[in-house]
Amino acid sequence: MVDHAFFKKSKSFTICEIADLTGSDVPDGVKKDFVLNDLSALKTAQPDELSFLDNAKYKGDFIVTKAGACFVSPNMVEHTPEGTIPLITKTPYKAYALTAQKFYPVEKPSSQVAASAFVHDNAKIGQNATIMHGVYIGEGVEIGDNVWIEPNAVIDDNTKIGNDCRIGNNVSITHAVIGNNVRLYPGVRIGQDGFGFAIDPMGHVKVPQLGRVIIHDSVEIGANTTIDRGAGPDTIIGQGTWIDNLVQIGHNVEIGRGCIIVSQVGISGSTKIGDFVALGGQVGIAGHLKIGTGAQVAAQSGVMRDIPAGETQAGSPAFPSKQHFRHIAALNRLINTKKSD
Repeated sequence: MVDHAFFKKSKSFTICEIADLTGSDVPDGVKKDFVLNDLSALKTAQPDELSFLDNAKYKGDFIVTKAGACFVSPNMVEHTPEGTIPLITKTPYKAYALTAQKFYPVEKPSSQVAASAFVHDNAKIGQNATIMHGVYIGEGVEIGDNVWIEPNAVIDDNTKIGNDCRIGNNVSITHAVIGNNVRLYPGVRIGQDGFGFAIDPMGHVKVPQLGRVIIHDSVEIGANTTIDRGAGPDTIIGQGTWIDNLVQIGHNVEIGRGCIIVSQVGISGSTKIGDFVALGGQVGIAGHLKIGTGAQVAAQSGVMRDIPAGETQAGSPAFPSKQHFRHIAALNRLINTKKSD
């Protein structure tokens, strides 16, 4: 159940309104003016609430749910329990997401600059900006329209931020150019020095990091993720890429469009990642590699070689998935053979 102490509901919706919003089909004879008052999980949903079934593992919960309506795929609709209205769609989870956004829209605070914020005299702030308590905005900063900067964020000199961005609390940004509709969650660090040095027996020598971080439109970057600025070339995050919490991206890394990068991934410097790449949790990628468009890497893999476009790899060191699982099977056979000797 949604805790209304933390989340404010906009209003209730009818079956017809939800079907129109999501493009879902409704069986003939259903009362399309039936009102749904809230959202809930299959197990806890009540007759006036909406739920969804996207994973067949939860079929048992679906069969006994008391939900008034449920998003369900065509191949599962036959299991809909009596009393539940099926909203039939090939993408139940997406339909649920769209509906949840309507039930619980994000409410931006009123446009204002808090008295405790510091904004440099020559910084340019767009229309309808919300700048909250303790924010620091440095010299030469440019911020677009409808930007929301949460408490204690630091926007360093000459940083540029586009329209409709949300910068979470305690974020720090330096040496960066950020596009439109970008969200940085709390604690993100953008543009700090990359880990660049010349090794020397007399003491390592720091290499000045003279590049920037370029973040294109519609990017999301999760809490406490760090993205180093380039050493000379820029570090680049492509349009529509979503990055989870606690990810480390090294200097000069280039990430393409529409990538998904899950928590605790580490990407070493100067690696180039193509469009629509998916990296599972705790993947580690060595430096100066190329990961082709559409590649997928399984969780906890260690990537030490280039990956061709469209290939799925797993393991540490990472191999093509079929080869990796053949290695595991062969190792198990060897262990079992030794046990039987």
